[in-house]
Amino acid sequence: MLDQLPKKQDPNLLVGFENSDDGAVYRLNDEMALITTADFITPPVDDARLFGQIAAANALSDVYAMGGKPITCLNLVGFPAQKLDQDILHQIIAGAMDKITEAGAVLAGGHTVEDEEPKFGLSVTGIVHPDRYWANARAQAGDVLILTKPIGSGVLFNANLKKWVSSEAMEKCLQTLITLNKTASEILSSFEVHAATDITGFGLAGHALEMAKASAVTLEINTSVVPMMQEALEMYQRGMSTGVNQANRLMVSVDTQFPENLPSWHQEIFVDPQTSGGLLVSVPEGQSKAIIEKLHHAEVTNAQIIGKVLQLEQKYLVFI
Repeated sequence: MLDQLPKKQDPNLLVGFENSDDGAVYRLNDEMALITTADFITPPVDDARLFGQIAAANALSDVYAMGGKPITCLNLVGFPAQKLDQDILHQIIAGAMDKITEAGAVLAGGHTVEDEEPKFGLSVTGIVHPDRYWANARAQAGDVLILTKPIGSGVLFNANLKKWVSSEAMEKCLQTLITLNKTASEILSSFEVHAATDITGFGLAGHALEMAKASAVTLEINTSVVPMMQEALEMYQRGMSTGVNQANRLMVSVDTQFPENLPSWHQEIFVDPQTSGGLLVSVPEGQSKAIIEKLHHAEVTNAQIIGKVLQLEQKYLVFI
């Protein structure tokens, strides 16, 4: 849709919407560029403060996925003021403040509209050096792929509504979602990151495909080593899914290849819509071991090498 709109040719716009990147990057001068992004979600949990934390972590992640540092945030709120007590909105924003403060950013204001269903997120501004931002369009053949968080939150939320998920698995899922990508991004910034994105609503396959297309390469992902949330794959095996899986699978179907012997229920977790997911980065193979060691030492313990980057083949994305 955006491609049909007229484009302003501005050499300072280093990253726009061409490759569905996580944020825009605009150069202010030779030393500083702005990262601008916005994201908001509907409540995946009943707890208002926890909802605010998840939504804020999810929005802040886009700046980390560009290699930047968040500095200011604006609340984006849809709220049914005639149905819900205002204290609920206060708790949502208080939860967001927890994560904004942890990120070292500030809340500078926002905007609220009346809505039938609560929606909350942030518009975030970050900073980065104009020569050191990350984008999803620079993955190189010979790189390896690292994923910093496990996948599977979408199906766990749905299965939890039917009380299929253990309290232990759900608690681990929630702790993963409220964990900022700050530590992972800071560690990765001391290495050579060729391409990066975060895994959110389109699932691992959708966002990996965006990276592959933008970089004109093939990404090969090993299904046996992708980190998964506790009980998530079991939920798919039992027949659970989400309202987004079908659309995500359709979006990637033409350009993605799964192993013939991989059951369809197993394939579903790779299109599972994530909220506040991990970073997917393409890095030189020679640096990958040191990166994993540093991430694990910093308690980013789920970080794994999940695949590699190849010269472009018949498919942009290949699961093996």
